[in-house]
Amino acid sequence: MPARDVYHDTVVKALIADGWTITHDPLKISYGGEDLYVDLGAERMTIAAEKNGRKIAVEIKSFVSPSPLHDLEQAVGQYDIYNTILSATEPDRQVYLAVPLRVYENVLMDKLGQLLINSLKLRLIAFDEEEERIVKWIT
Repeated sequence: MPARDVYHDTVVKALIADGWTITHDPLKISYGGEDLYVDLGAERMTIAAEKNGRKIAVEIKSFVSPSPLHDLEQAVGQYDIYNTILSATEPDRQVYLAVPLRVYENVLMDKLGQLLINSLKLRLIAFDEEEERIVKWIT
């Protein structure tokens, strides 16, 4: 079982406040005999009874190492692996990378961050770590 991110509980509270139900903590995904763990699985039920609920997988990254570039490489690599596996095994579940607002503003809004978001079609959740709320969904 992987170690929890510094902001794990913060993101759980923020998702619940945003109307999501945490269904997996962590979400186990398997492929080719390998097991991996995404930090969270969540669902949001739609109001219309005939529609299925929306499912997401959330990988939380704190970016607390001395090198934001190293943290970015690691986060994008995990996101890409999880997204690829879930596309094959559970295509109705979308992967999101959850990062503190300061990371979104200072790392992902710069030129390299924007290139990665646009080229890799990264889905992001920016959260306020003090208020424990989601500030921005980037799809």
